[in-house]
Amino acid sequence: MNLSLKRKNRQQDNNKTKQKRATPSWVSDVRYGQSLSVEFFKRNAWLLMVFVVAMLSLMGLRYKTKTRMEEIKKLTNELQIAESSKLQEKAAYMSLIRETEMKRLVEEKGLGLEFQEQPPFELIIDDK
Repeated sequence: MNLSLKRKNRQQDNNKTKQKRATPSWVSDVRYGQSLSVEFFKRNAWLLMVFVVAMLSLMGLRYKTKTRMEEIKKLTNELQIAESSKLQEKAAYMSLIRETEMKRLVEEKGLGLEFQEQPPFELIIDDK
């Protein structure tokens, strides 16, 4: 009989503690440090180290990727500028080649024409 009274008292105590705990038991265990003990860290130290190393390497990889992407953007801009200046130089060169070729042909044919350095003047006549 005494044993059944003890069981009933224990059940009543458990019910009282369950009623007091409005939060789930795992939350309170974590809160009071019961689920994450020193033994947990001792047992899983290698796993935690692997996790930390993996996270650090991922952070480093992300940093390296960002810096390389910035470098790629900068070099792309430089390439566009270089291509633009190349086209300008090529156009100027082609213009000079055409000019000198025309001069050579004029001299060869003996036409007596000259290349004019200045554009022609426009004369305006006032009829007053």
